[in-house]
Amino acid sequence: MVEVGVSDGVARVTLNRPERKNAFDDPMWAGLLGAFDRLLADRAARVIVLTGADENFTAGADVALIEGEWDENAPSGEPHPFAGVMEHLTGTFDKPIIAAVDGVAIGFGLTVLLHCDFVYVTTRARLRAPFVRLGVVPEAASSFLLPEVLGVRNAAELLYAADFIDGPRAVGLGLANACVDPADLLPTAEATAERIAANPPGAVRATKRLLLETRRAQVLSAIDRENAAFAGRMGTPENLEALKAFFEKRPPDFSNLPDE
Repeated sequence: MVEVGVSDGVARVTLNRPERKNAFDDPMWAGLLGAFDRLLADRAARVIVLTGADENFTAGADVALIEGEWDENAPSGEPHPFAGVMEHLTGTFDKPIIAAVDGVAIGFGLTVLLHCDFVYVTTRARLRAPFVRLGVVPEAASSFLLPEVLGVRNAAELLYAADFIDGPRAVGLGLANACVDPADLLPTAEATAERIAANPPGAVRATKRLLLETRRAQVLSAIDRENAAFAGRMGTPENLEALKAFFEKRPPDFSNLPDE
């Protein structure tokens, strides 16, 4: 479900679950964590290009698998692979990550971009932070990073309205570096990766560690707050109505729910 290939210093990591628009289930989270583990140790991989298969980036966590509760631990009691992915993105993984985004980028598909060093989107990209529509709250430190990157008002628009934005809008907001035609997406991302890979790798990694450290404390604090709030929102009347509407393929109705 997560494919990895390395050539000339550039690793391509492809999210590959096209029947669900590359939405994450547990095996796919584990696959992404394994990819980061492997590439961090691989001296041949100097820069990572993260992309999705079949003309989509990722639809985020697979809502069809949500059962109405949030647990940071796997059934075995071990931390869920998502926690390991976030540990890499927020501090452990010190190699540059370039996101190449086509099609949908929803939920984690959008919030992961805040942890990437470069972001390229296509003219048909559609990005969305759907959390309030699901009766929950943002994740992956996006409650801190979106205002930091986009400004408070733009962040509020993305989070409160929870509407789709297109590629040009993503660039205009500062969420992406450039918007290109779909055929140019991977060549553009890989050309940037090759330029970076040609630089001294130790200096590049040391520089990324410095950049990560400037905001690591705030990012980790935001993740703690979000996890607690997310857990409190799961199973609320709003969340249950949102999920029920999703499965019934109808608009949710929040007008007559009890006060929380």
